[in-house]
Amino acid sequence: MAGETRFSVDPTEFAEKLVLVTGGTKGMGEAIVRRLQASGASVATTARSPLPHGQAPDLFIQADIGTASGVQQVVDRVQQEWGWLDVLVNNVGGTETKPGGFEALSDEDWQNILNVNLLAAVRLDRAFIPGMIERRSGVVIHISSISHRLPFSNSTLAYAAAKGALSTYSKGLAKGVAPDGVRVTMISPGFIETSGAHGMIMDIAQNESISEEAARQRIMAMLGGIPIGRPGLPDEVAELVAFLASGRAAFISGADYILDGGTIPSL
Repeated sequence: MAGETRFSVDPTEFAEKLVLVTGGTKGMGEAIVRRLQASGASVATTARSPLPHGQAPDLFIQADIGTASGVQQVVDRVQQEWGWLDVLVNNVGGTETKPGGFEALSDEDWQNILNVNLLAAVRLDRAFIPGMIERRSGVVIHISSISHRLPFSNSTLAYAAAKGALSTYSKGLAKGVAPDGVRVTMISPGFIETSGAHGMIMDIAQNESISEEAARQRIMAMLGGIPIGRPGLPDEVAELVAFLASGRAAFISGADYILDGGTIPSL
């Protein structure tokens, strides 16, 4: 439900702020929408599918932002309804895993993965950052993945490469727009147990005749282990987004926050 969160929040922290969260009807995106609404923001979100029952963003735009026309549809609607954004959270992303290694991916597969995981953010940034620069105020957050630091050679390699490109782009963009009052940061989550990930855990448990926890531990082991001992949760990602979008993070720009429970030591 809109506005519900298990952490304590200031219900006025984002009052009068206009926020767009892409891919905000499930998983981390849905948690981010709820968290920012709980702090008083007006939040728009996007998805390819219709809005699920029970969700209540302030503005919903059904569009495929893996295409240039879908991005333009979102831009037109936000500008028509609101005129500008204070915070842009480029959350949408993902890939389909095909059997085989990197050679299983066609040119079309690569282009589709780049469109969703890199170019959607580039296109939205290009549309909304100029207004932030004009007002000398704005926050852009790119949701990436530890895949760009921990790539595998299977068919997820294109996804990892796209997120690597997003990292390079994000760092360069941050340096360019920070003098104009716009902060750009990135979050790279590890294994986050979204509803989709939980479904994968249950499929492994059923197919291998093992317990749910054993299946969860198997996935964690495939990633090299998670020292904290469990996957992350969507609302934990949302808390970091809320911090980075707030005035509490006013001196943070160009950083990539690894949120993985210790899978990749970063010290």
